[in-house]
Amino acid sequence: MKTIVTGGSGYLGTHLRTFFHADDLSRRSGRDILNTQDAQIVSEYDVVIHLAAYLDKSPEASEQVFLTNVEGTINLLRNIKKDAVFIFASTKDVYGRFADNYAEVPETCPTVYSGQSGLEWSKLIAERYVEYYAHQNGFRSCIFRLSTVYAPKSEGNMPNFVGHYADAINFGECLALPGRGTPRRDLLHVNDLAVACQAFIGSVIRHGLYNIGGGSQNAVSLRELVRLMEEVSGLQAVLDEETEIPVPTPLNYVSDLTLVTQELGWRPNIPIIKGLNDLWG
Repeated sequence: MKTIVTGGSGYLGTHLRTFFHADDLSRRSGRDILNTQDAQIVSEYDVVIHLAAYLDKSPEASEQVFLTNVEGTINLLRNIKKDAVFIFASTKDVYGRFADNYAEVPETCPTVYSGQSGLEWSKLIAERYVEYYAHQNGFRSCIFRLSTVYAPKSEGNMPNFVGHYADAINFGECLALPGRGTPRRDLLHVNDLAVACQAFIGSVIRHGLYNIGGGSQNAVSLRELVRLMEEVSGLQAVLDEETEIPVPTPLNYVSDLTLVTQELGWRPNIPIIKGLNDLWG
């Protein structure tokens, strides 16, 4: 199947593009999803994995966030051909503070406004457009509300906090942990995300919306994550125990994988220790 990854030169996109031997739609490849002519290229593909986004939570960036994440997504959706597959990378943060009401967060968790930034809100709005266009134009759609997906380094890309912690430990830099390291997250290796995409592509599901992350077996506090990194790397983290970093919302997040397992037969296969080894590979 002919596949293209938007944001295919980015932190996660680089790895998904390699996994699927896919083409790249990104500004680094000379195309922009905000350019309606550039976006038309997706009409030539059987599978479109949409990762391209403006990832800034600051209020000052909200206009650009909504423009890129909503209008850019619509530009693509208008051009997806009938019976093609469109996979949209959304985020767990659409749930906001309501996620703290669950030990493992299901797709039924409320998404009403509770202080989410423009970034989260733009993703939630874009989800509705994905569902609308998929039903109107007859293509298959999959929305993944991603928990913390981490990946090995790739050229020109900033890592998420997992990669940031690894870099700090590598270079002996002082590391301050939000909430003194108590927040808990489930971590997912990028290759497991690729397999989840593959599972939807090969399924009979026409339209799906799933929480996807490492699940309870790959959930750790931030302090535990640092300890595991020390174990994997053989290095000692330098922790700043005095600087207070605000506690994130939600405090704890672990994906409930029941639905994605039932419908796609998918579960994460790469345990944290093995995945972290890739960061030092």
